Amino acid sequence: MRKPALVIICCVIAAGLASAQSLSPQVKSFVKVDAPVVALTHVRVIDGTGAAAREDQTVVISKGKIESVGDASAANVPKDAQVLDLKGYSVIPGLVGMHDHMFYPMGNGVFGEMAYSFPRLYLAGGVTTIRTTGSLEPYTDLELKKSIDAGETPGPKMHVTGPYLEGKGSWAVQLHQLTGPEDAVRTVNFWLDQGVDNFKAYMFITRAELGAAIQAAHKRGAKVTGHLCAVGFREAADLGIDDLEHGLFVDTEFMSGKKVDQCPEEGEDPVGMAKLDVNAGPLHDTIQYLIQHHVAVTSTLPVFEMGSFAGRPTMQKRVLDALSPDARGAVLANRVRASDSSRIRQRFGSDVSPYEAAFKKELEFEYAFSKAGGLLLAGLDPTGMGGVIAGFGDQREVELLVEAGFTPLEAIHIATANGAQFLGDSDRIGTIAAGKQADLVVIKGDPSKKIEDIENVETVFKDGVGYDSGKLIEAVRGVVGSR
Repeated sequence: MRKPALVIICCVIAAGLASAQSLSPQVKSFVKVDAPVVALTHVRVIDGTGAAAREDQTVVISKGKIESVGDASAANVPKDAQVLDLKGYSVIPGLVGMHDHMFYPMGNGVFGEMAYSFPRLYLAGGVTTIRTTGSLEPYTDLELKKSIDAGETPGPKMHVTGPYLEGKGSWAVQLHQLTGPEDAVRTVNFWLDQGVDNFKAYMFITRAELGAAIQAAHKRGAKVTGHLCAVGFREAADLGIDDLEHGLFVDTEFMSGKKVDQCPEEGEDPVGMAKLDVNAGPLHDTIQYLIQHHVAVTSTLPVFEMGSFAGRPTMQKRVLDALSPDARGAVLANRVRASDSSRIRQRFGSDVSPYEAAFKKELEFEYAFSKAGGLLLAGLDPTGMGGVIAGFGDQREVELLVEAGFTPLEAIHIATANGAQFLGDSDRIGTIAAGKQADLVVIKGDPSKKIEDIENVETVFKDGVGYDSGKLIEAVRGVVGSR
């Protein structure tokens, strides 16, 4: 039945009102730039395409979008514009976080939703769009997304992932365990009806359940990623999976004794992983197989760095300041245990953990995958030992991509444009160009030459509104780990 014209007109008007809704006083308290027209003058533009940085540029923002980008000497700055002189600063596209949970480890395998602190920290760190990549409280995430979209809560744009698609035998008490392919289809369709737009398969899912979930999601235009164990990477590619999380660290197909639809009993094999060759043999073949099947890979290097090295990374004061007293104590205790040489020697027979070599192999894998033509995405995964948190971890991910061998410009491209491409949002976000949404990060310094400058975020524009990074961070001091 055709809708009456009046109904259509009313819907259009309602949509227009929703998009123009004013910000709540709570959100406004974090805003430092909010004008119909804004001109960022004399700024270095790193546009996210991978192209060289352009010096002394002017970016004009109008009604939430980028109106123009060009040389400052020739730019036409509107008379009514709020002008920001940004000499010595750089602007990059808003980061697109592709493994950015809203929860945090509380200990003993239980995770707590950080619905207050994490949205603020993601935005403060320059992350303007996230995919939650697995939800433990999907209703909370959906309501949080609504609140952010309505201007009632500060935070990034959210692509909410449904609850984990997990099979029988899960270690996590908070996860529903699928009973078979039919249950997988029911679960996918139910949560698509609730408003999620993607799914993440988890460790104990079987091939039959995964295949059914992928087919159901694809029928309705949704994508499926996976942190897999019982199913290998090439098996998942055959089933049509769109993305694989964490890279080589979780691919069990190379482990001896791997049985069909079962996680290996011995778990991770860092020694065997480190011996794999990205340039020849089975790992090289897997890289080519994933690319041929158009399967993306999400890099989550910070969570592995935190658990792989004694004393690395250095615990930043800003991270410790954000943690609640209980969370801070737990993180520091975990760090001490991870660097205990006697524990390492007892477990591995050596003073050096084999995870260090495995981590380096992960860097090689991601670099080789990308250079061979694979779509590499960037995330942080704020789980593990608890020292990786929203926003700050996203910045660390970009720094670690540079350690993997990418240039700073390439790393920024991965963390912005690639995520937008996977989400189907390249026409709106991911790069700096006229006509796109004004999702921009103003950084003191030059991350195209010194990637560590990516931590010096001062202002984050989302849809043309400039948020004060420092105020957002200060608002969650001592909070992460509690709410």
